[in-house]
Amino acid sequence: MNTVLVTGCSSGFGLEIARYFLERDWRVIATMRTPREDLLPASDRLRVLALDVTDDASIAAAVAAAGPIDALVNNAGVGMVSPLEAVAMDQIRELFETNTLGTIAMTQAVLPQMRARGSGVVINVTSGVTFQPLHLMSIYTASKAAVNAFTESLALELEPFGVRARIVIPGRAPETPFGANARSRMGAELPQAYAPVAAQVMARVSQQGGEITRSIDVAEAAWRAATDPAAPMRIPAGADAVARANAGLR
Repeated sequence: MNTVLVTGCSSGFGLEIARYFLERDWRVIATMRTPREDLLPASDRLRVLALDVTDDASIAAAVAAAGPIDALVNNAGVGMVSPLEAVAMDQIRELFETNTLGTIAMTQAVLPQMRARGSGVVINVTSGVTFQPLHLMSIYTASKAAVNAFTESLALELEPFGVRARIVIPGRAPETPFGANARSRMGAELPQAYAPVAAQVMARVSQQGGEITRSIDVAEAAWRAATDPAAPMRIPAGADAVARANAGLR
């Protein structure tokens, strides 16, 4: 039986990815900062573990408890919508610790067992903002674009060992907590000059109409990355992400 470890399973994409793999008879290690057993259907193939991807000891404990891992889905992340000058460097470092360094640390923790077995796949969930520059997203975009570059280079060094690395790229997902999450990290003292564009950006993040990404789209893309060796390096998830990818926006 194959095993997948998914980070950031308390809501949104991570929760749906865990549910999707569980329904398809995989053993699922669903991780979150504060474990909740009630979020997913009870199953002898499900284990819910505490995990803080910014804490080395937490990572080591979770990976040890999980046992052999066939697929790692690095989904844990935080959002930020803010002009650069309104954010303290401590906030920026905190975001990179989770979105970028947390992904790298989790990957590093599982690679020895995958390399030794000669199989496995690392799936990194990034963002459609890496397709096209957007207002007030410079910090968040940088954290996710770094993961794209990391994954593409990592795939080359892992290929000789039979281990794959792929990127899942969701678009705008108003059904998830991203908007509220990003709003909470907007600089407390927003310069008045940015107020009009900030209002427009936050309205867009929460807008329900138009082409969007659903959590199930991301779960399907993660499943493809895990089960299809011929899957492309970058897998757009959601109608809007697919449209941007097809338009050649990078």
